[in-house]
Amino acid sequence: MSSTLHIDSIGQGQEIVILHGWGMNSSVFTPLHSSLSEYRVHYVDLPGFGFSEAIEGDLDTWVDAIIAKLPNKAIWVGWSLGGLVATRAALRYPTQVTGLVTIASSPCFMAHEDQSWPGIPPQVLAQFSVQLQDNIGKTIERFLAIQAMGSSTAKEDIRQLKNLVLARPLPKDSALRQGLEMLEKVDLRSQLTQIEQPWLRIWGRLDGLVPRRVPPLMPINSELYQDLVLQKASHAPFFSHKDEFLAGFTSWLNNISG
Repeated sequence: MSSTLHIDSIGQGQEIVILHGWGMNSSVFTPLHSSLSEYRVHYVDLPGFGFSEAIEGDLDTWVDAIIAKLPNKAIWVGWSLGGLVATRAALRYPTQVTGLVTIASSPCFMAHEDQSWPGIPPQVLAQFSVQLQDNIGKTIERFLAIQAMGSSTAKEDIRQLKNLVLARPLPKDSALRQGLEMLEKVDLRSQLTQIEQPWLRIWGRLDGLVPRRVPPLMPINSELYQDLVLQKASHAPFFSHKDEFLAGFTSWLNNISG
């Protein structure tokens, strides 16, 4: 895989990989840098986002390209679309992904009414596809607004997220389309019980993209899987409720490494 992936590796200690969501780049995690400095955190720009070159292919192609550039053993953390990537990596490379954290992420983002599966209505994703042809910047702004909906600090969150995201190049059109296709078509539900690593699932109760009816439908394994619901957070809990997020995340990290 000759494409160049941009990865900022910061801090010392336990190896952690962290992946952003659709339309974003790894600069959205800048507010976490100082709090996570006792770990060796690899902040990845997904293919075609931020400073990373685009890579043709599907979810597995992305996973393979990312894993090739990272330490052999690490805990993988993924937000939203990044959570799909991290989950697939945990399934595909169980000896290299030693722990999994998904943040505001669903194993199947698209709603399936026939299966009573809650998610994003198909017409919303279709609308984003159409809007992409008109104006990438505007489409990403609209998506940011949806992510912060419900949070009491929504306006400020959107402003700060936008400033961080726009500090890097806008995503490649092809990468945005790949990401939308993953959100629309990837369904990992039937594979989740194969996850044998410790798994922390962090949710925002007010999330407009991953409804609160999703967490109770997830597989239960009291020894391995834990859920943390941030009651007042929306789709970006690590951003809007940073202290609460970090308390839960670092406590889990200490438990699994202790």
